[in-house]
Amino acid sequence: MIKLNSDDQMPSIMPSLYDEKDISRDALDSFIADTGRKKKQPLVLFGSNWCPDAQCLDAILGLPTFKVFLNQNFVIMRIDVGRYTRNMSLMAALGLPSQEGIPRVIILDLNGEPLNLESNDQWRSARQSDPQDIFEYVQTFKK
Repeated sequence: MIKLNSDDQMPSIMPSLYDEKDISRDALDSFIADTGRKKKQPLVLFGSNWCPDAQCLDAILGLPTFKVFLNQNFVIMRIDVGRYTRNMSLMAALGLPSQEGIPRVIILDLNGEPLNLESNDQWRSARQSDPQDIFEYVQTFKK
């Protein structure tokens, strides 16, 4: 496992990376197919800017060591769920019952098959989680 180091410090201001846009099923399917063709794994994040755990998870994903690993192996699509009124059907499209509670992290293999449906909600408490634990979790699903 790759370890975070002293350069990997949490920012003082949390990112707000969700764009409040509706995403079609076709756009999701195209993202998954295009990412697989690039020999990188799709990583789909369901969240919203109002959610402190989603913001914290995004900050952890942006830590320098984590970011290099992600850029080498994954492509991220952030899907804004608003107040659970936007893009919720896309959870079901990935094999997850449409439900509340974010962030949700869906990691797929190169063929677009979800790998972590049983544990996709593990980081709903990202604020109380160790960044290294999140980093190791993602590393275990690298194919």
